[in-house]
Amino acid sequence: MNGQNRSDIKIGATVDIVLKLDQRSGKLTRGQVAQILTKSGFHPHGIKVRLADGQVGRVQAIIQD
Repeated sequence: MNGQNRSDIKIGATVDIVLKLDQRSGKLTRGQVAQILTKSGFHPHGIKVRLADGQVGRVQAIIQD
C-alpha cells in the first residue's frame, strides 16, 4: 500500500517514510507510527507522520505483517 490515504495508516503500524532531508535521494526510513500529522484524508506526496523515535516524514509504503 502506498501512504497517500490517511485511512490506511494506523497508530503503531510499521511504515517506510522519506525524511525531508532525504527527499532528493529517496532514501527510506522504517519505523512505527506514533502520530499522524496530516489532517486531510489524501495527500499526493504521502501522509506526514511522526515515528516512535521522533522522526517526521511522509509515508511511502505501509508494511504488512
